[in-house]
Amino acid sequence: MTHSLPVPQDILIHQSQHETRVALMEQSAVQELHIERHAQRGVVGNVYLGKITRVLPGMQSAFVELGLERAGFLHVADLWQHKSSATARDADTLTPIEKWVFEGQTLLVQVMKDPLGSKGARLSSQISLAGRYMVFLPQDKHIGISQKIAGEANRSALKSRLEAALPRDFQHGLIARTQAADATTEQLAADIAYLAQLWAEVQLLAKTKPAPLLLHGDLSLAQRALRDLCTDATRAVTVDGGGCFASLQSFTQRYMPAVTAKLQAHAGERPLFDLANIDEEVGRALKRRVDLKSGAYLVIDQTESMCTVDVNTGAFVGHKNFDDTVLRTNLQAAGAIARQLRLRNLGGIILVDFIDMARPEHRAQVQAELERHLARDAVRTVIHGFTALGLMELTRKRVRESLSHQLCEPCLACDTTGHIKTAQTVCYEILREIELQARQFNPQSFSVIASAAVVDRLMAEEAGALAQLEKSIAKNVVLRVDMQFSQESFEVILA
Repeated sequence: MTHSLPVPQDILIHQSQHETRVALMEQSAVQELHIERHAQRGVVGNVYLGKITRVLPGMQSAFVELGLERAGFLHVADLWQHKSSATARDADTLTPIEKWVFEGQTLLVQVMKDPLGSKGARLSSQISLAGRYMVFLPQDKHIGISQKIAGEANRSALKSRLEAALPRDFQHGLIARTQAADATTEQLAADIAYLAQLWAEVQLLAKTKPAPLLLHGDLSLAQRALRDLCTDATRAVTVDGGGCFASLQSFTQRYMPAVTAKLQAHAGERPLFDLANIDEEVGRALKRRVDLKSGAYLVIDQTESMCTVDVNTGAFVGHKNFDDTVLRTNLQAAGAIARQLRLRNLGGIILVDFIDMARPEHRAQVQAELERHLARDAVRTVIHGFTALGLMELTRKRVRESLSHQLCEPCLACDTTGHIKTAQTVCYEILREIELQARQFNPQSFSVIASAAVVDRLMAEEAGALAQLEKSIAKNVVLRVDMQFSQESFEVILA
């Protein structure tokens, strides 16, 4: 049996004063894009000392005050006391939530999912702290190995190293991550010691400070990218931003020494993401239509509860019979759909309307092709097959907001049937455009013409970012409002 070699990958990181962007590249094409705006940083993985404000027996859930904009949501199934109950496998599984918690109670909780739309953060009281090689389970005593580590010999060898790395008085649980397979006993021991110390600090804060309180914040996006995206297939991690490069060097030297050699600072005049045409790719990912090389195209529509993908032959007419044209179009679409799911970070229920295929073997080929491309996606996607109506049904785990929800907002001009970029998104595009022009030319100053909403934001919420940019390029930026400009339109004029 032969195994295909992993596709070489490159990771691009750009950090500015207001946001961090990470792009995962394969064969010079963007596969994943992660954005973290520093003013709106996600809270997944954060550990809080929360206070229960309401218990809802009818929903078997509770609302927990965390100090965020909205209270978090805790279901009875996510209580570690419930999961670890001695009778958790029998009738006591149905013990109601009001038997476990009460209003006014303080509780240690961790965010499993970021707030989405009008929903608060999804919480669990079963805490886990992720390190480079380990996931630390302070309330458990289970020692496990990631199922992604294949081979009984590999698993057995890792378990032996893990047992040798454990302190004698260790009373907690651990799960070895896939990266642990190639780690030495010393590296495992260092990771365990770091996580144990982190847990001790969390406990101390919880005992000495009042709720609600953030006890532990997850790593920054750039650090998480190194921890979660770097694999043996990663050729290089290119960082645009001097301060970010220095901090990532320090981070890798302490926790990921093997990755340090892959780090490189971007030294070109043009910004890194502009050089790789990332912004153009993002622009295409915000559109409904995705053109394929053959002339066929996809139409992607995203709603609150599901996503639909329609495959159309377009200008692709093929060179043989109709069945062959349909098969070739659907096979090409399968690869494009898998990439779009990753790039747009689409989750939940996904229905794909492939062009009708009369032959069952053609359906099987298309499903196998889709599975092959989805295997490279770190986010779990389950293919449920074709429905009775001939639609391919998928479910992809929701871990964060989609790219469209993150960058856009409902368009009032079209009665909320579409989207436009937010004023914040346009502000950051303007700042990037000024930075690009400043690197390529040497004007005396810049003038920006934009809508009132964009100019107002540049003068208020983004005033600090604008001032920092003016200082870094040593140029003045003059702002002007044009009432004829839409929110997405702007001009940067060199003076």
